[in-house]
Amino acid sequence: MGSGMLLEQALEELKARARPDQLAAMAGYALRGENRLGVPVPELRALAKRIGKDHALALELWATGIPDAMILAAMVDEPVQVTEQQMELKGIDSWDVCDQLCMNLFERVPFAPKKIEEWSVREEEFVKRTAFSLIACLAWHNKGAPDEMFTALLPTIKRGATDQRNFVKKAVNWALRTIGKRNASLNEAAITTAKEIRQIDSGSARWIAADAIRELSSESVQKRLNRK
Repeated sequence: MGSGMLLEQALEELKARARPDQLAAMAGYALRGENRLGVPVPELRALAKRIGKDHALALELWATGIPDAMILAAMVDEPVQVTEQQMELKGIDSWDVCDQLCMNLFERVPFAPKKIEEWSVREEEFVKRTAFSLIACLAWHNKGAPDEMFTALLPTIKRGATDQRNFVKKAVNWALRTIGKRNASLNEAAITTAKEIRQIDSGSARWIAADAIRELSSESVQKRLNRK
């Protein structure tokens, strides 16, 4: 059911919450994007709650290319109405848009997991990041998913570990660590994969492996998993 809010109204609401004074600090965190307004995520969430679910408005917001509007689009879209065309991921040029898209929308889209393999070999930096961000979000939030779903993704993570680009390698690392924190069995599988990644002659692979092994082998993670 659409909210009835027009695109112009939604953009007015966003502009009223703009924080241009925050843009320099956001750029320091590599939050890119033309025409960024600087709206804080909690305010985007509050606005999304007021709008409700609205697939048509989400498509219009996404098409503006304004990062804040694209994040709002992910928050108001209806997962069951997302189309294959939307999964082309046109226009993403910042890591926060990518991650918010996965966290607020794609992890609830029924066919999204099938896109992971395809995205993981795409050349565009933030499309490739989306593959690994989605793995991390599914591992983090989808409590009922079987272990097999994640063990099947470990080879994809291993293949992605040689990408030197910062936003890809960080997402590969995030995916591996999040899988390894689900339960003791996946922890063991993720550490094994990290040790295999460590053998690859690549700076990014060595960084991903060392960081994942350090966290997944840590006393705090092992204690929590052994209590389950």
